[in-house]
Amino acid sequence: MDGAGQEDTVGGDIGVVMDSVGRDAVAASRALANFPTETKNAGLLAAAAALRVDAATLIAQNNIDMDAGRAKGLTAALMDRLELNEDRIEGMAKGLEAVAGLKDPVGEIIANWEQPSGLKIERVRMPLGVIGVIYESRPNVTADAGALCLKSGNACILRGGSESFHSSHAILACLHKGLREAGLPEACIQMVPTTDRAAVGKMLTMTDHIDVIVPRGGQSLTERVMRESRVPTFQHLVGLCHTYIHKDADADKARRVALNAKMRRTGICGAMETLLVDRAIVGSVLPPIVGDLIAAGCEVRGDDSVRAINSKVVAAMDIDWDTEYLDAIVSVKVVGDVDEAIAHINTHGSEHTDAIITENAEVAEDFMNGLSSAIVMHNASTQFADGGEFGMGAEIGIATGKMHARGPVGVEQLTTFKYKVRGDGTTRA
Repeated sequence: MDGAGQEDTVGGDIGVVMDSVGRDAVAASRALANFPTETKNAGLLAAAAALRVDAATLIAQNNIDMDAGRAKGLTAALMDRLELNEDRIEGMAKGLEAVAGLKDPVGEIIANWEQPSGLKIERVRMPLGVIGVIYESRPNVTADAGALCLKSGNACILRGGSESFHSSHAILACLHKGLREAGLPEACIQMVPTTDRAAVGKMLTMTDHIDVIVPRGGQSLTERVMRESRVPTFQHLVGLCHTYIHKDADADKARRVALNAKMRRTGICGAMETLLVDRAIVGSVLPPIVGDLIAAGCEVRGDDSVRAINSKVVAAMDIDWDTEYLDAIVSVKVVGDVDEAIAHINTHGSEHTDAIITENAEVAEDFMNGLSSAIVMHNASTQFADGGEFGMGAEIGIATGKMHARGPVGVEQLTTFKYKVRGDGTTRA
């Protein structure tokens, strides 16, 4: 299953194949408990070196996926997600090195105390076990997820999308080189060896082998995972992110942030999909922002007040306020004040990432307290919704559910805890 040029050649019973993958993952996760931090870091650093050495091979394998994507008619946003180039390969390598540089959460004492009975109790971090990651067209997730799971002491089973099959397996080959060099079992990081969708269905029922599923993809994927999975999941439905420009915003800041939030990369879950603007500044602050977006190739869909300032603005429909475009399209709505902005986001948002642009610190605090989103921002682009930008090295995804983990899921969020209790022949009365 390892190596560039990997083909989808799995035959026979997919259930049998996946059970074998699951058993190997469980064995690897238990073996990881005996390896120190230094060994895990050595594997990550060796894998980073392998990515750089094998960059030409990675790009060649990615070209196969890119050609197939063009033939399928993938959108420009999906093609951007799929593409690997020298800069992105270097980014993956640096991400592995950043994860290696993080503090190892495994074994960390979260709390400790002594009871009147004489028992000494510690709450200690431990790995979750085996992480299943199901993702779509972004091959770099292979490196990010593999690195974070390894550092946090978890084995992982990765299921990338069919669009990135060759690219992801080429990245996996580099990760395996790093594992071998460090003396770690290759089964620490495995990839489902087929594009058959039945493998996803099997993963969602592997309660004996997988401890948690992380879906990272479009709405149809995440809805299927949440609907069908018997394995606990880190919820992330959509990234319907908002930026709200308050009447006390600095106009230049608002202009820079709005353009970046939408157009830096339109296909990521942290891209702004809806822009809200106070009615008091529609005539002054909004026109240059709309002009910038249109000049950058973005289709702007707006309400009547927005259409009045630029003839190129398309009329927004009700469905636009509930749409994650993942493309060069943005919906723009005029609101009366911060309370109306909060109400709109709480009604139409996905609790992913939402931002306010204002110089009024009190209003900013009201906005951030009034939302239940996993990430709330003040005077910053929603494109910063990323574990790497949060100093977490990388992320396995953005969790929008309210259980266990929220926001970027990094090494700490991939752990649970156990209690270590020590006595001295202590008995209970």
